[in-house]
Amino acid sequence: MSSKINVDEWRKKILEGLTQVYDPEIPVDVVNLGLIYELKISDDGDVYVRLGLTAPGCPVIDDLVYTVEQVIKESVPAKSVNVDVDLDTPWSPLKMSAEGREKFKKMYGYDIVEMWVQTYGMPQESGQQQ
Repeated sequence: MSSKINVDEWRKKILEGLTQVYDPEIPVDVVNLGLIYELKISDDGDVYVRLGLTAPGCPVIDDLVYTVEQVIKESVPAKSVNVDVDLDTPWSPLKMSAEGREKFKKMYGYDIVEMWVQTYGMPQESGQQQ
């Protein structure tokens, strides 16, 4: 790559593409579920994604990683793509976007975040980051 990439434009294209990748257990996309824990794009075109899972023993983890890699490669001309699965940071519905909550509510008839807070309470520290 001879010219510097537009990181903001790439971020937008990648996240837009990843809204087409769905978690196998909760039929909401990985972006709106809050499973994209981190997205780094270097000026040279290297893309790094730290991906969370809704369930630690996810049986389709390899398929999910492959799909995320392919979507990124189709979205931008990345020099390299590295998808890292974060098994240490537990996912909860509190990581979901407002759009993700609405999709879930339409499918199942209740707000998963409200149910989570009623059951488990609000955490002292929110481990959310992007």
